[in-house]
Amino acid sequence: MSKPSARFVRSALLFASALGVATIFLQAQEPQAPLRDALTRLEGQLERRETTLEYREKGGYLPSLLEHLNIGIDSQLLVFSKTSFQQAIISPKNPRALYFNDDVSIGTVPGGEVYELLALEPSHGMVFYTLSTKKTDEPRLERRSTECLFCHAIGNKGAPSLVVASVFPDANGSPAYTSTFISTIDHRTPFEQRWGGWYVTGTHGSQRHMGNAVAADPLRPLDLEPSHSQNLTTLADKLDVSKYLTGTSDIVALSTLEHQAGMANRIIASGTQYARLKRDGMSDADWTYLDGEIDDLVGYMLFVDEAPLAEPVKGVSSFTLTFPQRGPRDKQGRSFRDFDLQKRLFRYPMSYMVYSDLFDSIPAPVLDRVYRRLFEVLSGEDKSPKYATISAADRQAVLEILRDTKPNLPDYWRM
Repeated sequence: MSKPSARFVRSALLFASALGVATIFLQAQEPQAPLRDALTRLEGQLERRETTLEYREKGGYLPSLLEHLNIGIDSQLLVFSKTSFQQAIISPKNPRALYFNDDVSIGTVPGGEVYELLALEPSHGMVFYTLSTKKTDEPRLERRSTECLFCHAIGNKGAPSLVVASVFPDANGSPAYTSTFISTIDHRTPFEQRWGGWYVTGTHGSQRHMGNAVAADPLRPLDLEPSHSQNLTTLADKLDVSKYLTGTSDIVALSTLEHQAGMANRIIASGTQYARLKRDGMSDADWTYLDGEIDDLVGYMLFVDEAPLAEPVKGVSSFTLTFPQRGPRDKQGRSFRDFDLQKRLFRYPMSYMVYSDLFDSIPAPVLDRVYRRLFEVLSGEDKSPKYATISAADRQAVLEILRDTKPNLPDYWRM
């Protein structure tokens, strides 16, 4: 018998890891808890024939899906690395399109058989569905599980995860398959390490990123071709943009998704870890460990260690205008969804995901500690070096905005 290839062995190990994480995660959930995410609600409406999805000449079911789920076309992102279960048809000439809001993301590839749908679900972390791209009289969402966890169950402390990664893609979009060169990215990632395998439209001055480029020489898989890859405002010479709902892969939308994924992963992990430890009986050592995880979550919410922008960033779609309209504003008109884009991503250092059902679903004992830690930092009680970069003015602004816009804050926040 021939010796299995390194890629086969790695794939087998990843699959075993995914199954193991899936088992741990599923065991940690409350099986009787009903699903209450946007996709499950839409699935029920379709089954009861309370609504239907319209198939259109341009985009098939996709435009109707976006409308039902309140997802903007301007959130479109294009990823050309082969990092999806539809990887066989993904390439730099035929990238996968992603669309997202705070709760749901949709992936689709021209020529693909299904739309890929993922929802953040308050009691289960996340749920997965697919929808056939073929026209039918009664379109239906199909619930998926283990096969999706093959990619979404790695690297999140026993919980499923959203994955936004930067890779070194070759001319066909295949990444250099080694963990050293596949990096999860978020708002802390240096600009020059972001977006390998993604198309990026927008301007960013002399700052350079890894997007819009491939390693054309197979003997030099980590050398991305630098020409015509920076400050692109159109992708028309890279691919046939007419196959997509819009021609952009907006740099501001991409930066927003990175942050959102990291925030969602930390929330989901905190609930999963608490459920697992609670089953075995919480000890003082367990709470010490969880307090460290809570502090990590709070630091991420407050954009501690955010990689600063050396020069202003500007998108080319309407996302910069429409995204801030989606959230609450305080008495002074301020919102955590307001962009800065000069020195940092957002004007105020607090994640807009604080308003999500996912955040509110954090188990009560853990959420109490999250609120306490946040208040310690924002009130100035905490003077540790970790939070020293948050100015007094920003702490006060965040505190005031939360008081005006976030229901059910603990009483001590109102004092």
